[in-house]
Amino acid sequence: MIDKVYATPEAALDGLLFDGMTIMCGGFGLAGNPESLIPEIRKSGVSGLTIISNNAGADGFGLWMLLESRQIGKMISSYVGENKLFEQQYLSGELELELNPQGTLAERIRAGGAGIPAFYTRTGVGTLVAEGKPVDVFDGDEYVRETWLRADLAIVKAWRADLAGNLMFRKTARNFNPNMATAARVTVAEIEEIVPEGALNADCIHTPGIYVDRIVLSTINEKRIEKRTTRPRGSD
Repeated sequence: MIDKVYATPEAALDGLLFDGMTIMCGGFGLAGNPESLIPEIRKSGVSGLTIISNNAGADGFGLWMLLESRQIGKMISSYVGENKLFEQQYLSGELELELNPQGTLAERIRAGGAGIPAFYTRTGVGTLVAEGKPVDVFDGDEYVRETWLRADLAIVKAWRADLAGNLMFRKTARNFNPNMATAARVTVAEIEEIVPEGALNADCIHTPGIYVDRIVLSTINEKRIEKRTTRPRGSD
């Protein structure tokens, strides 16, 4: 069996990074971010990156680190709110942005992993999203043609993995991670717990190990709350 386990996040990315590459990065808000791998990409100094991710982290955390170091040249995203640095770089022309409806972004990634180069959706018809894209009519309704997304590297975060690289994600941290793991030339997964081969229930595996090239134990597991909303306790 191929040894997929690497000693450190730095080692897990060794030989994979280069200027101008495209990286898929799992996560939704601050849930399921590969928070141990992102700092290593920053340390590497690679630049001109195209990042495919739902959003770009939050102030001081996640992909924000690569924005702050000016290593990202283009974001392919769904959500740009609540990240002032993202907003500033886009409005100043430093950062190119390809904005996608969230469902379309997810389907473009899934299509990349499934080998489907294009598909049609009604989402975005008649809006800026459809500009420059083919529009066809099916059963009397217009649909815009969207294309797959693929990457040189996918970095994802999973809850548990076995030595073969089979992955389980926990609750909302599942988000974009499973689809991204299938849609890149190389997939590196950081894991909270690595278990022996055969220890995972086959029915509970979200991403088969055939899609995963390297795994490494997470060194950062902060599980931050992006926005805390509370209410006063009742008098009783």
